[in-house]
Amino acid sequence: MADKSSNRKQERVGTGVTRRTFLGMSLATGATLLAGRSARILGAGSSTTASLATNSVWKIGDLSVNRLGFGAMRLTGEGIWGWPPDRDNALKVLRRAVELGVNLIDTADAYGPEVDELLIAEALHPYPKGLVIATKGGNTRPGPNQWVPDGRPEYLKGCVDKSLKRLRLERIDLYQLHRVDSKVPMEESLGALKEMQVAGKIRHVGLSELGPEEIARARKVLPIVTVQNRYNIEDRKWENALAYCEKENLGFMPWFPVGGGRGLKTGPALEALAKARGASVYQVALAWLLQRSPVMLPIPGTSNIAHLEENVAAAKLKLTPEEWKTIDALAGQS
Repeated sequence: MADKSSNRKQERVGTGVTRRTFLGMSLATGATLLAGRSARILGAGSSTTASLATNSVWKIGDLSVNRLGFGAMRLTGEGIWGWPPDRDNALKVLRRAVELGVNLIDTADAYGPEVDELLIAEALHPYPKGLVIATKGGNTRPGPNQWVPDGRPEYLKGCVDKSLKRLRLERIDLYQLHRVDSKVPMEESLGALKEMQVAGKIRHVGLSELGPEEIARARKVLPIVTVQNRYNIEDRKWENALAYCEKENLGFMPWFPVGGGRGLKTGPALEALAKARGASVYQVALAWLLQRSPVMLPIPGTSNIAHLEENVAAAKLKLTPEEWKTIDALAGQS
């Protein structure tokens, strides 16, 4: 998902390590910087104390991934439609993400449509060991910025086969139902994905934009490993879904983790905190998410290499308990 900053010039993040120095490390090494001391603070929307998350890695089923991933949606043309104006740049962004240690890339057949998956294959195939490509199906595209769910079983099975071909894969590691179609019982849509899983075409299945009741209902049809809902400092509509994922040990993939195309409505408190840490507000927002929950798997996106590098560097920014609480209190204030 696209997340752009108007203030991307800071060279230092966290405790004084320069971005250049940090980016010289592999993320596998840099990720160990995430493992720090737990701090007891008040959890968002909770009346009980909870520990700040310090894990740098999460398992999607049997697949280990670094918790800060990459959302590839914004690599397509305007309106998430057609080819990007600079195709070579899009390929460079994808390759740079992997160079930086990102090993979870999120996409969908609806992005372009089809363009995003084709770009990923062009840039990265044959894929490096350990790279997890998560794609989605069940959302059609009549035109730019238009999205219409289609959950018919036969359509979804066709989507899986076409994604396999575009991504040049024999099996998709994580296939997500992009949206539930109100005209089709969810059980029928998921039943189709279960068939594809049994056939060996899908490894794991995820959901998107659903609450606890729907997630529990889906899990009666087949195992679910992730839920992808919109979530960031300002937008916490799906707090209950996050709590469910924590309880059930499911990965929670927040899309628009730093506000998407509209960005974040940053206030004086957030800006002052970011300035004090020598970071951008977007790095602070990502750091807040990573410490918010151990199941959080942010997938910030961009079509700009400098912004990508800045996002990845945010994985080492450790907020103090007081800083975290200051940001946590911003919910509903914008």
